[in-house]
Amino acid sequence: MSSLLWFPGFAMTAGACWIAGLSLRAAGRLRGGTLIYLGGILVLAIYLALLWQHLERPPMRTLGETRLWYSLLLPAVALLLAARWAIGWPLAYGAGMAGVFLTINLMRPEAFDKVLMPALQSPWFVPHVVVYILAYAFLSASALGGVRFLLGRHDVLPACDRAVWIGLALLTMGLLFGALWAKEAWGHYWTWDPKETWAFLTWAIYLAYIHIRVQHPTAQRTAALFLLSAAIVLGVCWFGVNYLPSAASSVHTYTQP
Repeated sequence: MSSLLWFPGFAMTAGACWIAGLSLRAAGRLRGGTLIYLGGILVLAIYLALLWQHLERPPMRTLGETRLWYSLLLPAVALLLAARWAIGWPLAYGAGMAGVFLTINLMRPEAFDKVLMPALQSPWFVPHVVVYILAYAFLSASALGGVRFLLGRHDVLPACDRAVWIGLALLTMGLLFGALWAKEAWGHYWTWDPKETWAFLTWAIYLAYIHIRVQHPTAQRTAALFLLSAAIVLGVCWFGVNYLPSAASSVHTYTQP
């Protein structure tokens, strides 16, 4: 059986691991719960490895494929934040968001093919996509922390700030990798393509968040609201821009579903 047909089983197994892991942690069995939660991440990693092998190309070409990577990396980032700063809330938020994205892929199965257009046959393709999705994972975690703050848990912003710092660094790397890739593929570093424009706006709004936190460290509610606004910009950059009329002439049309 093709690894493509196994996806529902892999997705449900990962989700079950996350639910079981969170339940054990809630019951005080932190070590066992964390290991089972990690098991869910490994299940998705195995699926992506099988998919990569089956397609004979990096499974990073379409929005559905990037959703798979996001579903893998967001719980991994949540686990990293939880371990580094001894906080448990990112785990539930990360697993929940990953579950939403896996459900979208289950409801909208893709017709995978092995074709990889010449522009994507570049050594910059994989690092560019992976760095960006990893950045999105850290920045999504910060947005989820903003939601938690607005719900009354005011101990989350230090972790959010650190997630933004890491996410912004990764966004910067992604912009640089993308520019080098564009120069190699199309002969220019930057053309204000719709995707490039929104990528720059995303980078700029998170840079503005850092400046706000430095200049106004006590304006925590404003910071939380800013994180939610920044997440909307990020969502437009990742998904929404593909549905804009200007995207028809974009060099990034290969990312459309």
